[in-house]
Amino acid sequence: MAIRALLGAFGSRSIATRMASYSRSLSTLVVAEHEGGFVKASSLSAVEAAKYLGEDNSISLLLAGSGRSLQEAAEHAASCHPSISEVLLADSDKFTYPLAEPWARLVHLMQQKGSYSHIIAGSGSFWKNILPRAAALLDVSPITDIIGISGSNLFVRPIYAGNALNTVRYTGSDPCMLTIRSTSFPFGPVSACSFSNAAFVNKVDLSTFTEDDVVGKSKYLSLSSQDTERPDLGNARVVVTGGRALKSAENFKLIEKLAEKLGAAVGATRAAVDAGFAPNELQVGQTGKIVGPELYMAFGVSGAIQHIAGMRDSKVIVAVNKDADAPIFQVADYGLVGDLFEVIPELLEKLPERK
Repeated sequence: MAIRALLGAFGSRSIATRMASYSRSLSTLVVAEHEGGFVKASSLSAVEAAKYLGEDNSISLLLAGSGRSLQEAAEHAASCHPSISEVLLADSDKFTYPLAEPWARLVHLMQQKGSYSHIIAGSGSFWKNILPRAAALLDVSPITDIIGISGSNLFVRPIYAGNALNTVRYTGSDPCMLTIRSTSFPFGPVSACSFSNAAFVNKVDLSTFTEDDVVGKSKYLSLSSQDTERPDLGNARVVVTGGRALKSAENFKLIEKLAEKLGAAVGATRAAVDAGFAPNELQVGQTGKIVGPELYMAFGVSGAIQHIAGMRDSKVIVAVNKDADAPIFQVADYGLVGDLFEVIPELLEKLPERK
């Protein structure tokens, strides 16, 4: 009996020691996006989220690509968030375009080198493309769309288009792979980053990265985007969204004019996008972009559950619709029952010109 008790004590102590060791060895790899020499706001939100995993969490930020833009992004990353301890730079033409095959192999390589406890990225199309393949290579199950973190293995994510919240406990092997909603972990303006204690920038050894690692079934063809001075939809302070009630692409220009006056980003419902009023990149909703601006203005938007899932995190929601029973009014802070073809021209007339 005494021997059993002694073995039991040693066993308990061993488990406790392993748990303590695990809690002390938190290390996180944030897979970041960059554009124009700056780390994207969604990636900085991922760094912000990593802080909630636990104390003494060593956070490394991975940047990949090629050219001068990558070097500028590395300089920005080194001083843009006080929690970043190291910037890892994978400089190669293989990562110029966000193709799933080479990027997933890169994440796999980084895990082999760093043995991270967590790998985090934003919930954008960039990571949605790479995550499944990277997770398969690492033989783990990822957890997506995280909006709350209660420890190193306890997370909250929305289900049923945001109508319910699901608490998930991760019990798998390392790494725990996560994507986070940037609207739930906001960080300050990207361009305003300047911290005195800059993180170290280290180049990733890609000598073991062979041509076989980049050969895949996908191939980069071209990039199609609109040249505009409007803010990015995912990070804008103000978003003006139009729905199917605008009736045509020509009428949708009213939304664009109002957004220009307000210095806002333009959004669209799925119905408006499917009808050809606006490009896919402007779609807000469960199958589009998730936004959480300070002001969200919805014109001719009925308030379908899929759309609400993409903008319910907005601080103030203003809705204009002819139908007084439209579901959008149930989530709106301010609502106006009226004809958008009368309301928008009146707003354009009374709003001052931007300086």
